[in-house]
Amino acid sequence: MSLCKQGVKTWLVLAVLAASVAAAAAQESWVVLAGAQLARVVPPGFYFEGQSAPTQTRNSAAARLGQTRHVIAGMVDTSGYSSEIRAKYEGFFITDSAVSVGGEELGAGAYGFGFTDDGKFNLFDVGGKRILSAATTRDAAMRRPRPLMLTKDGRNLRLYSGRNYVSVEAR
Repeated sequence: MSLCKQGVKTWLVLAVLAASVAAAAAQESWVVLAGAQLARVVPPGFYFEGQSAPTQTRNSAAARLGQTRHVIAGMVDTSGYSSEIRAKYEGFFITDSAVSVGGEELGAGAYGFGFTDDGKFNLFDVGGKRILSAATTRDAAMRRPRPLMLTKDGRNLRLYSGRNYVSVEAR
């Protein structure tokens, strides 16, 4: 067999392998975690603007994409925070890979968040600087709203605060 034909076959095998990997990645979907899996990834507390607050475990949620990508959100007890911080900050949002939140790109990191009364979802860096603001959608069909939860929506996630949610999409 000539060197040229071997090269073509090698490239063909590599192309098929790459296409298989890409197809497998495209088929990954979010899995909302519960029980021991949820407890394993949710931190016991979160630092924001010079203070640390304990996580409200009952108001925490997480989802996994594949084996290593996670989105984790939780409300924290802000009773020790100033009224200014409590007005904008409800909890934390952690992602270990790039995602889109409400159509806005977001890199991996740990952020504080707050849902506003005028239909916005705001994300802040741990120093309190707003880095993202996205419009929320009201889900009037939601039967039993909870203070915070994650649900699957096709290939995306919905992060809810009561009946209002923002979409989270893998990148």
